[in-house]
Amino acid sequence: MRQMNEYFRTPYIGIWLFWRPALIINSPEIARRVLVKDSGSFRNRLVGSGDSDPIGSLNLFTINDPEWTNLRRRLTSTFTAAKLRVLQDYVRSKSKELVQRIQREQKSRIPLKSLFVDYTTDVIGTSAFGVACNATLTGKDPLRSVAEGFMTYSPVRGLGTCCVFFFPELVNIFRFKFFPNSATDYFRKIFKAAAAQREVSGTVGESKDLLDALLKLRKETVENNEGYSEDTILAQAAIFLFGGFDTSGSLLAFITYELAFHLDIQEKVYEEIIEAKRLHGCEDFTPEQLAEMTYFNCVIKEVLRKHTSMGWLDRVAKIDYQIDDKLTIKAGTPVYINSMGMHYNPDYFNDPGKFDPDRFLPENEKDIKPYTFMPFGEGPRTCIGQRFALMTVRYAIAYMMLNYKVQPFPNTPKPEDVIIEKRGMFYSPGEPICVEFVPRIS
Repeated sequence: MRQMNEYFRTPYIGIWLFWRPALIINSPEIARRVLVKDSGSFRNRLVGSGDSDPIGSLNLFTINDPEWTNLRRRLTSTFTAAKLRVLQDYVRSKSKELVQRIQREQKSRIPLKSLFVDYTTDVIGTSAFGVACNATLTGKDPLRSVAEGFMTYSPVRGLGTCCVFFFPELVNIFRFKFFPNSATDYFRKIFKAAAAQREVSGTVGESKDLLDALLKLRKETVENNEGYSEDTILAQAAIFLFGGFDTSGSLLAFITYELAFHLDIQEKVYEEIIEAKRLHGCEDFTPEQLAEMTYFNCVIKEVLRKHTSMGWLDRVAKIDYQIDDKLTIKAGTPVYINSMGMHYNPDYFNDPGKFDPDRFLPENEKDIKPYTFMPFGEGPRTCIGQRFALMTVRYAIAYMMLNYKVQPFPNTPKPEDVIIEKRGMFYSPGEPICVEFVPRIS
């Protein structure tokens, strides 16, 4: 622990990625410079896919400047609160299906991540690709199977992912791909079918879902001779699914598991939801109403602090950049902001291993040091889907809490003792975690 604390308190540490020097940053002040103040000098990521993988290389997560700036600017309007509001009825209906699924299977031990990934795949996949999905109720769906393939480990897949994130210059040599071929083929098939259907019906341009926004973007770029290919548009739908279904599903699993072990906190969340239901006259909450529930959102933030889906934020220095009087990093050097490390630094969060949503109460949150809590990143490259992800998570937790109390099964590991997946791309449970769902009496 002493060595760990010393590591936390070191502003930066140099490492070698085999032949490539890189820098890990533990300082929130330096993180602010890299992510925000001097973000123009750190615009790009090291992560990248190859020429043989257009879907993997053209999406907003992997693409670099100057293409990234133009694409991000065009897509940002898709994720405004007003645009996402059109999806609320669909997300709400899927949350109610989630409750039905729990009701049907409550007597068995339901692995939480699988349960919630079924739900997030439906919500994100249908919004991005415009196809009906039924995994929330049944646990099975063609798109769910494809999404599952994203996270299925094999030695070749693991090596390919490692190269995509840390050695992108090797990707073309070995023809690794960000997405499996089976996923790419399926995406093309359903995307073309959905696009053709909307073209025929004349509904392109109407604000229905994310797919419609992407089709509208393609239409506008064709009219303006900007030349966005179908692969570029399809790549955005694919990354919305890939970047959200597993991370949001894992977040929901960790929220549920933490609440099961902290019944006093769970009861406060439930009381707040019940009060909101009484105040608004029904349980068909709007996204704004869910966002206004103070303690409910403190719990989500605390789980994001303890179980953030990606432990680092990567950037690449565009120019030689002086960190301080002792260090100037060369252009092309990868820089990794150690966000997970700062989330667990006792200098920033007292007793960081403790689950304590009170940290994020308004009177306490103002004292949190800026750039020490970054579950969605910061600066121009912050997660574009943050609002959508939070809406998806809030609806699921609200309806689950309204209908069920959750409590741990005997002899199950505490949240801090859960094995974490060591071969996955994101921070997620590495073992099945389950809770007992106890119906609430109305």
